[in-house]
Amino acid sequence: MEGFAVLPRRWVVERTFAWLMHSRRLARDYETLPTSSEAMIRWSMVTRMGRRLARPRAVGRR
Repeated sequence: MEGFAVLPRRWVVERTFAWLMHSRRLARDYETLPTSSEAMIRWSMVTRMGRRLARPRAVGRR
């Protein structure tokens, strides 16, 4: 198949990359080893999830 084809749920990946770019360390590629880079990405996502879980819930939301 030639030409442009819409990939399903690509926006999920794009949104995740946008979240990662909020981490200053990940805005530039300072790491030389792939394992170091992977560790920084994991740390960034753990930090993001921790902040999200610690955030107080709004009244009326589940």
